[in-house]
Amino acid sequence: MTQSDPARGDSGLSPTDPALLATPLEFLSEEHLRQRRICAVIDALADFGTVDRAAGESVLRFVDAELTLHMRDEAEDLFPLLAVRCSVDDGIGRVILGILGDLDAAADLLPTVRASLSLCLQTGSDLSAKDGVALVRFSGHVRRHLVTENAILLPIARARLTKRDLQALSRRMRARRGLPPDLLPPDTPFPD
Repeated sequence: MTQSDPARGDSGLSPTDPALLATPLEFLSEEHLRQRRICAVIDALADFGTVDRAAGESVLRFVDAELTLHMRDEAEDLFPLLAVRCSVDDGIGRVILGILGDLDAAADLLPTVRASLSLCLQTGSDLSAKDGVALVRFSGHVRRHLVTENAILLPIARARLTKRDLQALSRRMRARRGLPPDLLPPDTPFPD
């Protein structure tokens, strides 16, 4: 993979700016865009069979640290808030179960993804066909959850969560990343 590959796009290889945690739904939305870019990189690695060092290290950082934080942000904070704020008519329980199913399937593939990329980076070897399939399956599960979250979950969250919910979500997400929880600018644009 070369520096000019479209899969590397406008990078997408750098973590999401933590300053966006002041507006947690915007942070999640930006994180979803980053995850789509990472999935494109994963698919390109699987297609080429070779692992570019920068791309491989970025994907490993993503699966080792960032994806876990993202999954916790949702499972421990966002989903419970939505369960409280949404009506039965919103059907949010079914949506969340579908998202969790895709995240669980992606999590089951994480050891293979980690091991494959780590081995290639350590030895300079190419991905095996089996490892390539696992990478594509992993990115497929991540993409499916992103589609559902972007199309259904985030719009409902924007409509249902209160200013206090968003502030609490922001504090929890910041704390999870080891950042001070009380540094929200006074003009942070939370809905009423």
